[in-house]
Amino acid sequence: MNEYIIENVRDFNPEHIFDCGQCFRWNRQPDGAYTGTAMGKTVTVRLDCVESGRIDKGRLIIENATEEDYEKIWRSYFDMDRDYGLIKEELSREDPVMKEAVKRGSGIRILKQDLWETIVSFIISQNNNIPRIKGCIEKLAALAGERLEDYRGEAVYGLPSVEKLASMEAEDLAPVRLGYRAPYLIKTARMVKERGLPESYEQIAALCGVGPKVANCISLFGLHNLSSFPVDVWVRRVMSEMYGFDEKDVKGMAKFADERFGDLGGIAQQYLFYYIRLTKGE
Repeated sequence: MNEYIIENVRDFNPEHIFDCGQCFRWNRQPDGAYTGTAMGKTVTVRLDCVESGRIDKGRLIIENATEEDYEKIWRSYFDMDRDYGLIKEELSREDPVMKEAVKRGSGIRILKQDLWETIVSFIISQNNNIPRIKGCIEKLAALAGERLEDYRGEAVYGLPSVEKLASMEAEDLAPVRLGYRAPYLIKTARMVKERGLPESYEQIAALCGVGPKVANCISLFGLHNLSSFPVDVWVRRVMSEMYGFDEKDVKGMAKFADERFGDLGGIAQQYLFYYIRLTKGE
């Protein structure tokens, strides 16, 4: 199996990236590597650290990828051309909370994910925990998605297309056990089939079953709008404990994030989300 290796990678840690709530098709392996499916491909990613004390710097190894795959898919997907070192410096300046959060999640990067997959994933994510979200997504893919290239002897499926989901009824998704989310997915697929994929937060928020938190997640992870600041239960908690907000003051948190973090709000949100889950547990 092919391996593509990039030397001297900085500000990249698979655990930080894949366990910070932004994606649901990546899973940790016994050796600490992560295997995931994205953009129709399945790969395993690991970082061999070459400098003592640095868990976000080293040799990046992508198994089942060629140089062409890297240039066409993974370079953009992993946001490799953005200087996260400078971003961490800017966010940490005169903000001790962010300084500590950045330290704990120093290898986070915002993935440039497929927009449709992001829409499906975050509709499923509503009022759900991460293990169950992952399970539902895999069941949905196996039920209605296209079979992709097998990986390590295992069958792999992509998520169902807009057209496929739009042709189904909510009852067809019963084996996935999505509950009230099933009709949301079907109606959203039909809306997207008719109107095309959303191009703004407002268009995302108009989709069936999409509230402000999910709309911000889709905007951040699907449109790569880095100013989006999703506020979920964990972000409410960190904003309350670390910045003194009332946990119900979501508007106040969003306003604060806009003023404090500006166009880097989404990246700040990921550091904060990872930090509070790391320190308080799920």
